[in-house]
Amino acid sequence: MQTFLKVTAAAALLATGACASQPKPVEEAKPAEVVVPQQPEVKPPVVESSIQAGSLEDFRVNVGERVYFGLDQSSLDSDDQDILKRQAAWLSSYPTVRVLIAGNADERGTREYNLALGEQRANAVKEYLVSLGVSASRIDTVSYGKERPVVAGSDEQSWALNRNGWTQIVSGATS
Repeated sequence: MQTFLKVTAAAALLATGACASQPKPVEEAKPAEVVVPQQPEVKPPVVESSIQAGSLEDFRVNVGERVYFGLDQSSLDSDDQDILKRQAAWLSSYPTVRVLIAGNADERGTREYNLALGEQRANAVKEYLVSLGVSASRIDTVSYGKERPVVAGSDEQSWALNRNGWTQIVSGATS
C-alpha cells in the first residue's frame, strides 16, 4: 500500500505541476557590445628637411651615389640596379646635371689590374644608366683603381666598401 501511496502522490504532483503556468524563458544575455573608441588619426610628424631638391646632398642622401661590386666583378646585382634606377629617375628630373662615374677597386692586385677593373665597373654603371634613358653625353667615366679608397683598412669589410662605382655630380645641380 505504501508503494501505491507514493506513486499516487507523485502522479498528483506531476498533474498539478503540469497545470501551472510555465515560467517565461530566460533570455540569454547578449554579449555586451564593446565600443572601441576611435583613435585619432596618427599622422607622421612633418620633418622639415634642409635638403634642397636637385642638390648634391639630395642626390647623395635620397638617391644613393655608390654601388658595390663583388671581388674581381663588374656585374651589377639587383641592389645595384635599384640604386641606379633611382639615379636615372633623379637625373631625368634634372636634365642639366652632368655626372662622373668613378670605378674603384680594393687594394689587392696590381695597379694595372685594378685600373682595368675600375674602368669595367665605371662602364657597367654608365651602360646601365644609358639603358634607363640617361643620355651618354651627360656621363663621363674614370677609373681610380685602388688609388682612392673610401675606407682605410686591410680586411674584408674595408675591401668590400672600396669595390664600388661612385656617381658624382660635376655640374648642373642646385646649390
